[in-house]
Amino acid sequence: MATTEMIDLAIEVSKKAYVPYSHFPIGAVLLTKDGKIFTGVNVENASFGLTNCGERTAIFKAVSEGYQSFSELVVYGETEEPVSPCGACRQVMTEFMAPDALITLVAKDKSTKVMTLEELLPYSFRDLD
Repeated sequence: MATTEMIDLAIEVSKKAYVPYSHFPIGAVLLTKDGKIFTGVNVENASFGLTNCGERTAIFKAVSEGYQSFSELVVYGETEEPVSPCGACRQVMTEFMAPDALITLVAKDKSTKVMTLEELLPYSFRDLD
């Protein structure tokens, strides 16, 4: 389960988000199966379809460094309730995380909602080979 340090890091990294349009910073902390940490923030673009979410930023950073197996993801948003990943992020998470990987969603008061990836995205599309 997410440590206090992971939650605090997600909050801290959210301050680096580039959100001139939505003003909705997200910070993500990704834990590899061997204990390495990667962080990510949302990066917006005037062409909104080119915006990248914090969850995918963390995953893409890790994959670009040679990691492809993750055990936990912490997502922080400055919201009253824990913020939930979008559909695109959920599908990317499904590509690299086991169904029992933990997802910790964190609100601005540090309240959390913890679930497995399977609970977050039941009946997800997975490669069938």
